[in-house]
Amino acid sequence: MRLKGLICDLDGTLLDTLPVCYLSFRAVFRRYLNRDYTDREIDQLFGPSEEGIFKKLVPDKWEDCLATYLATYDKVHPEYAQPFPGIAEALGLLQKRRVKLAIVSGKGPRSMELSLKHSGLARYFKVVVTGSEQGPVKPLRIRRVLEIWGSAPADVAYLGDTPHDMKDSREVGTISLAAAWSGTARAAGISATEATATFAEVRDFIRWIEESVEFT
Repeated sequence: MRLKGLICDLDGTLLDTLPVCYLSFRAVFRRYLNRDYTDREIDQLFGPSEEGIFKKLVPDKWEDCLATYLATYDKVHPEYAQPFPGIAEALGLLQKRRVKLAIVSGKGPRSMELSLKHSGLARYFKVVVTGSEQGPVKPLRIRRVLEIWGSAPADVAYLGDTPHDMKDSREVGTISLAAAWSGTARAAGISATEATATFAEVRDFIRWIEESVEFT
């Protein structure tokens, strides 16, 4: 396979940062809504960026909410800073095969900046596209990366950890790769028809690169 590009999700795919998101959202909602949200309840809010979530739930204090969220996110993140074991090897292997790398995530730009800073992953990605305050826009963001690269969808893969990631990838026409290696992975609900390949471990993903991806 002459793979020309790989677009990656971030939370739960490259980094184990969903716990950071949960802790940060909980800190905000406890302070401004006087309520403790469960992980599942926070999951159900995902779609818009953090800015969009706060504008909807606490419109009169959304900027304060965002400031609290980012401060907590920055404080907690170092504990979860390391990429999943093997991710750096996989990205380096793709670079050696001259495969372009990008991130498309629903995160807001400021939390993305913090994650890239703490993890050291910024050096692998020249193209990073974040989410929208209005709601889920991954297909549009994936298409934007394809336009930047000048690549056809069939020559590019999207690596994510949720059924929604696979559906968004298929909508655009990119190769759908499911990352099921995190403790918070929601890839368990991805059917065989939704993903081109599912990887239980990062090592499986590395093996796939070694066996399937040719030098471009």
